[in-house]
Amino acid sequence: MFLKISSHAAGLICLFIVLNGQAQERPNVVLIIADDMGFGDLESNGATDIGTPSIDSIALEGVRMTDFYSNAVLCSPTRAALITGRYQQRYNVEGPFGNNIEEFGLISTGDSLPQLLKNNGYATALVGKWHIGGAPESSPTAHGFDYFFGFKAGYIDYYFHDRGPNNPDLWENETQITEEGYMTDLITEHTIEFIEQNATQPFFIDVSYNAPHWPYQRPDQLSRARENARPMKPDSEDTSTREDYISMVERMDQGVGDILATLERLGLTENTIVIFTSDNGGEWLARNDPFSNRKETVWEGGIRVPALIQWPGQIPAGIVSNQVGITMDLTASIIEATGSQLPTDLNLDGINLFPILSEEVSEVDRTLYWRSSYGNRNQRAVRDGDLKLLIEDSHVFVFNLAEDPGEHDDLANESQDVARRLRLMHDNWAMTVTAEAEARGLLSTDQ
Repeated sequence: MFLKISSHAAGLICLFIVLNGQAQERPNVVLIIADDMGFGDLESNGATDIGTPSIDSIALEGVRMTDFYSNAVLCSPTRAALITGRYQQRYNVEGPFGNNIEEFGLISTGDSLPQLLKNNGYATALVGKWHIGGAPESSPTAHGFDYFFGFKAGYIDYYFHDRGPNNPDLWENETQITEEGYMTDLITEHTIEFIEQNATQPFFIDVSYNAPHWPYQRPDQLSRARENARPMKPDSEDTSTREDYISMVERMDQGVGDILATLERLGLTENTIVIFTSDNGGEWLARNDPFSNRKETVWEGGIRVPALIQWPGQIPAGIVSNQVGITMDLTASIIEATGSQLPTDLNLDGINLFPILSEEVSEVDRTLYWRSSYGNRNQRAVRDGDLKLLIEDSHVFVFNLAEDPGEHDDLANESQDVARRLRLMHDNWAMTVTAEAEARGLLSTDQ
């Protein structure tokens, strides 16, 4: 039996729902991704020479994760894992895309994170770095972002927004534009504009800062980056400094503070999930302590990254979680939290972290895999519980990360059984993801 009601009554019911806040039950999501930021570059993670009060406030209002990883040692594959919610190797993305952004990219299949949220009525935006494709079929808008402001390649000059003269890379949706300003500030400003314009509906925004990725340009020194925005190395003449890097991180922290203040001003804080992380470990100017090595490696310093998450009313304030997590877990968590629908044939590799972070269920053991051949370095790693197998070319290492997070005590000589077991697990995983990539045949990477 169906109950027939008048249009006037229906309108009153809808008004009652809105007034009771039920129209905003779906949380907004602000995902903030730093570029090449070291685990130890936050005060909350032990930094003493840098000020990050705004970023750290996310942990004060929510959770700081100690064992969170990027999906890869470099940016493009990590970002591909975020967009798909699966190991990037399944899509033949293992290294960074080169600067030929129109030729290479992750082709949209209609299952991307922003598309699934868009299907669920969310306004979606990417502001900042993309780096997983510039052709129409692999652009941000093709993947479901309603709005895009930023750049498509891996790096740009912070002031001139190019990769050298006559090579501009600043976009608004599918239109190349020019706009004055320091890139970190522009990302903050466009983020705030999007939030203001969509404050009355559920929204998802990927705030993808390029800070503190090279070129190491300070926010208070307007000048063109040297060598067409290529990086300064430790042995370069008149090279960049830790002070340059700190100024870039602190300007990003100010931007995060402005974003958080905007949420508060608009009354959105209580219904917004805010996440802060990095796409991989830090470069040579970063502080990756207490871990070994840095970006481009599968050592902890190259893949263990900051992760701070707040969700008022769902995640208790000020907690620290040792739950092992990875970039693609954010995808699964966001989809679940927003009530977005997954295609029946899409199996995510990530897990929903929110029941664990909200302390509804206990922490769970994880088995995670990494593989990289960037720079002719054959690197593989498995973390299974607290044990980690690390293979770098022909060298095999075994570590107990609970007892030795800095990877100083190699247990390979006494743990051959662990090495064989984890090696076999990695071989089986690699065979599976490679077979799927070959069957998919969607793209090639410029490596």
